[in-house]
Amino acid sequence: MSSSIPPQESAFVGRSTELALLRPRLAGPGLLTLTGPGGVGKTRLAAHLAATLSGESGSPPAEAPATEPVSWAQVWPLRDGRLLAAAVAEATGLADHTRRLPARALTEWIGARRLLLVLDSCEHLVPACRELVRELLAACAGLTVLATSREPLGVPGEHVHEVGPLPPATEGLELFLDRAATAGAPLGRPAELAAAATVCHLLEGVPLALELAAAQLPQQPVTTLAARLRARLDLTAGPREHDGPAPRERRSPPRLRALRTTIGWSHELCTPPERLLWARMSVFRAQTGIAVLRAVCGGGPLETAVLDAALEGLRRKSVVSVTADGRYRMLDTVREYGAMWLEELGEREKVAARHARYHLALAREADRTWFGPGQLDAYRTLGESHADVCAALRHLRSSDPDVALELAALAGFFWACCGRLHEAGHHLAELVAHIRAPAAVQARALWALGVVRALQGDYAAASDLAHHSLTSAELSGEEDRLLDAAYLHGVVLLLQGRPEEAGTHCARALEGTDGSPGRRARCRLVGVFALTASGRLEEAGRAAELLRAECERRGEHWTRAYADHQLALAALLSGRPAETVDCARRMIAGKRALGDAFGVALGLDLLSAGLAAQDKPEEAASVNGTAFACWQTVGHPQRGTPELAPLRVHAESTARAQIGDRVYERAFRAGAHGTPAAAVDRILAADL
Repeated sequence: MSSSIPPQESAFVGRSTELALLRPRLAGPGLLTLTGPGGVGKTRLAAHLAATLSGESGSPPAEAPATEPVSWAQVWPLRDGRLLAAAVAEATGLADHTRRLPARALTEWIGARRLLLVLDSCEHLVPACRELVRELLAACAGLTVLATSREPLGVPGEHVHEVGPLPPATEGLELFLDRAATAGAPLGRPAELAAAATVCHLLEGVPLALELAAAQLPQQPVTTLAARLRARLDLTAGPREHDGPAPRERRSPPRLRALRTTIGWSHELCTPPERLLWARMSVFRAQTGIAVLRAVCGGGPLETAVLDAALEGLRRKSVVSVTADGRYRMLDTVREYGAMWLEELGEREKVAARHARYHLALAREADRTWFGPGQLDAYRTLGESHADVCAALRHLRSSDPDVALELAALAGFFWACCGRLHEAGHHLAELVAHIRAPAAVQARALWALGVVRALQGDYAAASDLAHHSLTSAELSGEEDRLLDAAYLHGVVLLLQGRPEEAGTHCARALEGTDGSPGRRARCRLVGVFALTASGRLEEAGRAAELLRAECERRGEHWTRAYADHQLALAALLSGRPAETVDCARRMIAGKRALGDAFGVALGLDLLSAGLAAQDKPEEAASVNGTAFACWQTVGHPQRGTPELAPLRVHAESTARAQIGDRVYERAFRAGAHGTPAAAVDRILAADL
C-alpha cells in the first residue's frame, strides 16, 4: 500500500473537460468511482485529480490527529478482502496498535477531518471495498473517496464516471506526439503528422495503446507503423491467435481489441528474451530492483547480460517504466498479459516458487543480520518488498505450509515493529491454528504472534502465547527460541506492572542459555527496563550503557534506541534533565530511521518531560503536541510501561504552571500541526 500520490513519470495530457466536471464532485464528502477498462487511464486521471486537490483541504481541528489531506491506497496488490481495512488504514497514516476491528479503528482515526482517500484498482475486491467505503462514509462526515475500478462499487449515493479514451483527433494525437518525442522520435513533417493521426484513429484514443505504439517509433517510421497497424487491426473480428492467449472477454468492445492487439503487437516486436522476461516479471506485485529481477527471473536463456539487455529493451518499448529510485514497474494491464503468457509457457508454478524462495531467503537474511549494521537495510527492504512477501506467503501456504509458517514468523516481528500489527496477527493466527510445523518453527511463530498481541494490549493472550512458545522451544532444544519465549514473557510482565518478576525471569534465561547476541540483547533490555521501573536507577544506567555500547559497536539500532530510552528515563528520575533531552533525541532518531511509530511516540514523551524539567515550558508543550499526534497514529492516547503515566502528567502540569493554559495550548497545537513525520523532523533539526 502507498500513502502518497504516486509520482508521474511523464506529462499529463488532455482531459480538461473531465477535470472541470470531476473536481467539483470531489469538493464535498461522498464516493466518486472512475470506471473503465484497463489501459484507459483511470489511475492516471485519479492521480492528477488528487494532486491538483491536495492543497485544498483545510487544516484539521486541534483535537484531531494531523495527516496529509490526500491518502492514496493501492488496492491491486492485496488479495484478501479481510485485510483491506488494515491496509487502507496504513495508507492513511494509522499504524493501529489496538485490538479494535481495523474498520472501526480507521473510522475513528479519520473522524470528522477533511480527507480525500483514493482507492486505486478495486475491481478484484469490489465486495470488500463496497463494505468498507459504505462504513467509512456513514461514520466520517468529511471524507471523500475517489475509487478506480473496472466496475462500480455499488455504494448508495455513488457517483460513477466512465473514463473513456481520449478524442483521437485532438487529445489522443497530443498524447501520441508527446510520447513519441519522449521516445526520441519527434514527429513534425506533414506526412508524419497524418500518419500519427491515423494511428490515433485506429487505436481509438486508448492511452496505453497510444503509449505502447509511440514506443515503437525508434524502431520504425510512423508511416510504417500506421500501415502495419491498419493491416492487422480488424475492429469487427474477435481476438486473433497472434494476440496471445485468449482473455476471458472473448466478445470485447473494439477499443479493448485495439488495446489487446497493440499489447500483442508490442509483444511480437519484443525479442525472445524480452518476451520471456515480460512473462516472468508478472509474478511481482511491487516495484522491483534489478538484483531481485536477476535472482527471480534469471535462468535458462536469461543469463545476467541477456536479462539486463532484455530489461532495457522492455523499458524502451514502455512495457516497464523506471521509478526515480531506479526500480522497475509494470502496469496492471501489461502484467496481466505477461501472466497469461507465463501460464502458456508452463512456467507459472516454477517462477512463483522461485519468487517465494527468494523472499523467504530475504526474510531469513533480515533475521540473521538483525543485530548488526544490516538492520536498517533489512527494515527498508522488507518494507519495500511487503506486497511480494505477502504474495510469497500466499504461494507457500498451498505449496509448503511449514515454510509459510516460517516466513510469517520471520516477517512478523518486522511487521509488528513497523506497525503492521493487524496484518501480522491475521497471517500468524491463521497459520498457527492450521499448521503443525517442526517445534522450532512453531516456537518462533507463537513468539511473533505473542509480540503482536502484547503490542495490541492483549496481555492475557500474549502471556498464553509466551507459555506455548516456551513449550515448543523446549521441544526444539534451540537456545534462541528459549530466549525469544523469555523475552516475550518479560515484556508482558513489564507491561502489567510487574518489573521484578520480568527482570528475574529474563536473568534466569540468560544464565541458563547461550543463544545469539541479538536474542540475549533483547532479554538484557527487559532487565534494564525492570531495574528502572524498580527504582534501581544507578544499576539501570550502568546496564543500559553497557548494552548501548555493544549495540553501537555492532551498528545495531532497535535495541540501542530502547537503551537510550532507559538512559533518558533514568536521567529524568535522577534529576538530570539535560541528559534526558540528549538521550531522548537519540532514541527518536533511531526509531524514526526504523519506521517505529510506537517507539518515536515513547521518545517524544520523555523529551517533553526533559524539556519541562529544564524550565523550557513552551518547547515542552510543542513536543507534547507532536507526541499526542504520534500516539494517535498508533491508536493510543499514550502507552508504555505503567510508570510513564505519572511522569507525563507531572511534566504537563509543570509546564502549564509556568506559562499558563492559554500559552501552553497554543504551543501544543503548533506541535500537533501538520503531519507527525514533518513535526518529528522539525524537532530533530531544532536546537532544543
